Amino acid sequence: MALAVTSTAVSASIPARSNGSSYDLKASFIGPFPPLDRHYPTVVNFSSNRRSSVDVRAEPRRNNSIVPLAATVAAPGAVVKEKEEVVEEQEDYEQLARDLENASPLEIMDRALAKFGNDIAIAFSGAEDVALIEYAQLTGRPFRVFSLDTGRLNPETYRFFDTVEKHYGIHIEYMFPDAVEVQALVRNKGLFSFYEDGHQECCRVRKVRPLRRALNGLRAWITGQRKDQSPGTRSEIPVVQVDPVFEGMDGGIGSLVKWNPIANVKGQDIWNFLRSMNVPVNSLHSQGYISIGCEPCTRPVLPGQHEREGRWWWEDAMAKECGLHKGNLMQGDQAHGSAHVNGTTAVADIFESQNLVTLNRGGIENLLRLEDRREPWLLVLYAPWCRFCQAMEGSYVEVAEKLAGTGVKVGKFRADGEQKTFAEQELQLESFPTILFFPKHSSRPIKYPSEKRDVDSLMAFVNAFR
Repeated sequence: MALAVTSTAVSASIPARSNGSSYDLKASFIGPFPPLDRHYPTVVNFSSNRRSSVDVRAEPRRNNSIVPLAATVAAPGAVVKEKEEVVEEQEDYEQLARDLENASPLEIMDRALAKFGNDIAIAFSGAEDVALIEYAQLTGRPFRVFSLDTGRLNPETYRFFDTVEKHYGIHIEYMFPDAVEVQALVRNKGLFSFYEDGHQECCRVRKVRPLRRALNGLRAWITGQRKDQSPGTRSEIPVVQVDPVFEGMDGGIGSLVKWNPIANVKGQDIWNFLRSMNVPVNSLHSQGYISIGCEPCTRPVLPGQHEREGRWWWEDAMAKECGLHKGNLMQGDQAHGSAHVNGTTAVADIFESQNLVTLNRGGIENLLRLEDRREPWLLVLYAPWCRFCQAMEGSYVEVAEKLAGTGVKVGKFRADGEQKTFAEQELQLESFPTILFFPKHSSRPIKYPSEKRDVDSLMAFVNAFR
C-alpha cells in the first residue's frame, strides 16, 4: 500500500470529464506554513453551489505531519476569529459506527471529511481504492491523499499514481521507508528473504513504519478495507472505529480514528461504481490482478481463487495482512481465533452436496492404509471459515456432480482445529484448501499442484489418474 497526502483546496483546475462535466476543485500547495502574524486570503471553490472567499490564518507546523497544509478553510459566510482553545466532546465511535452501518459510502466519506477537515487523509494504495478519491471529490469538500511507496511497486502502479494525480488535479504525498533500515535488511538477508521467513519483517520496514510516521500528523485516516476482502481478518470491520494500533497527532492509544467507508460494499459493486463514473484504474487489473501490493509479493488471481490469494501466496491464509491493519488480526484472534485454531466455535459448514462424502478422522486413516482401493477418491482438505475454500465451493460441488456415477468418489475432510497437525503430517496440508487424489493402486495420495480451482482444471487433474 502507498500513502500520500492531498487537498483539493488551492490550485490547478481539474480537467473536464469525458461526459462533458467539469470539476472546479483545486489542489493544494505542498509546503511549510507561513508566519503566524500574517493573513492569507484564499478563494476555495467546492462545487457549483458552494463557493466562498474567506480570510484564513495559518496554523503552526506540526512535527511529523504528512503534509502541512497552508490554509484552514472556513465555512461560507463564516467569520474567522482569533484562535481560541476549544474542548471537544468525546465522540462515541461505536455508536457512530452503528448509526452509519447502513449509510452509503458517500455519506460516510462526507461525515469523515466534515468532522476532521485537514486532519484526515485518504490512504491510497494504487488499487481499486481509487473509489475513495472519487467519493471524496463527490462530497465537494477539500481532501488529502497519501500513499506508501515501498520502492518495490509495479511500474504500472507508479504510472497509475501519475494518472490519478492528473485526473483529479491533486498531489499525492508519498511516504518512503528509511533508507538505512532498508539497506540493513537487504544486506543481512537479501532482496527476497520474505519468501523464506515470512513477509512481516519486510513490510514492517517498508510499510508499517512509514505509515506510523504519516499517521502521527493526523487525527484520522480513511482506508479502502472491505469485509469481503480477506479471510478471517476483515469480516468484522466497522465503518468507523478508534484505531486499535496506531496513534495520531495527540499521541496515545485512542488518538487516531479510522474510517472505512466501503466496508460494507462488495468488490463487484465497487467495480460497477468505478465503471459507471469512468474512473481511471490500474492497468494490472486487466492482467488478472485484483489485490495489488508490492511486485514480488503480488500475482494475478486464478479462476476459482479468492481475490486475496494473489498476496503472499506462499503463506497461510490467516496471515494475509501486512501490518497496516494488524488491528484486524487482534480482533480476529478475539472473535475468530478459537474457530480457526481449536475448532471450538460453531461455523456454518461448506461443500454441502449429496454427491459429496464427509469423512472423519477414521475414514481418512482407512484411506491411507488401503494400498488397493476399489474406487479412486478426490478429497478436499478445508476449513469452513477460509474464504479461499468458500471461493472454490461452487466449482468443487460441480465437479462432484460430474463425477457422480463414474466410479470416482468425491469427499471432504475438515482439517482445521485439532485435525490440523494430523493433516500437516499425513496429508501434505500446507494451506487451505488442499486437494488430494487417492488412486486405485497407490498407497499415497497425489496432491493437486495447481492453484487453478475451476471445474475444467480439477477435471483435468482427475482424468489424468482415472
